[in-house]
Amino acid sequence: MLGGSVNGSSGRAIMAWFGEGERGFAMSIRQTAVPLGGGLGALVLPSLASAHGFTAVFGLLAAASAVSTSLAWRWLHQPPVHDDTNSSSTALPAGPAPLRNPAVWRIATAIGLLCFPQVAVLTFASVFLHDFAGMGTAVISASLATVQVGAMVMRVWSGRYTDRHGNRRSFLRLCSLLSLIAFTVLAALVLLAAQFLSGQVPMLSPAIVAMLVVAGICVSSWHGVAYTELATLAGASQAGTALGLANSLVFIAFFLVPIAIPGLLVLCSWAGVWLGAAICALIAWPIFLPSSDGRKSA
Repeated sequence: MLGGSVNGSSGRAIMAWFGEGERGFAMSIRQTAVPLGGGLGALVLPSLASAHGFTAVFGLLAAASAVSTSLAWRWLHQPPVHDDTNSSSTALPAGPAPLRNPAVWRIATAIGLLCFPQVAVLTFASVFLHDFAGMGTAVISASLATVQVGAMVMRVWSGRYTDRHGNRRSFLRLCSLLSLIAFTVLAALVLLAAQFLSGQVPMLSPAIVAMLVVAGICVSSWHGVAYTELATLAGASQAGTALGLANSLVFIAFFLVPIAIPGLLVLCSWAGVWLGAAICALIAWPIFLPSSDGRKSA
């Protein structure tokens, strides 16, 4: 509960400290913290728990929180007010409050929708690769690591790219489209292996693993750009509210996906799971279209 405030408050800090041509890059660097922290935790915490128990695990997490607290105390404060293009005075003109702004709700909803397939990959990819594709621990670990590293690289690159070209909405629609295609192809490969090549799944296993990695990267590369667009719509002074709204919808995805996927597996098998992920990307695509009730990205 205490950690839930970090995303919105850190996003508001970025909106205050960085100018319009820098925010996407800065926000995307911030977004690498999630896969980086998750990767480090997955690497360190299980072995630490095995060797020294959960007292050591929670002790390490407490120490990490203390370091984070000291850095926040040192660096996270209100920027000096200047009458230049880099100050928070460059916030967009006052408009509707974020929770009354339809454009803010649209982008936040699209963010939540795209998190459904992302969470599906992060939580069930290892089960899928083991149970369906017959992959061992080494291949599974390498595949998930590739997804996380690829997501980090793409998040930083996409933030810099959209800052330079002013095309955040176009990039978000492209990510939705590529995710749609990747998950559709993955579902088709699974269906082909299960229905038409019964007993010959290993023939398609390399293609299935590769497509899962591609889909995972595509559906994880848009975060910094989307959060920057959302914060820009709300304005720097109200960015925390808008980002908090988006994170609430993200947490709903993290809650619902692990509940929904076992049911989908019973009804539709793995092909249905990945097709459901494709449908989420399809629904998100038109939501990223600029609307008359919101401001377009720079």
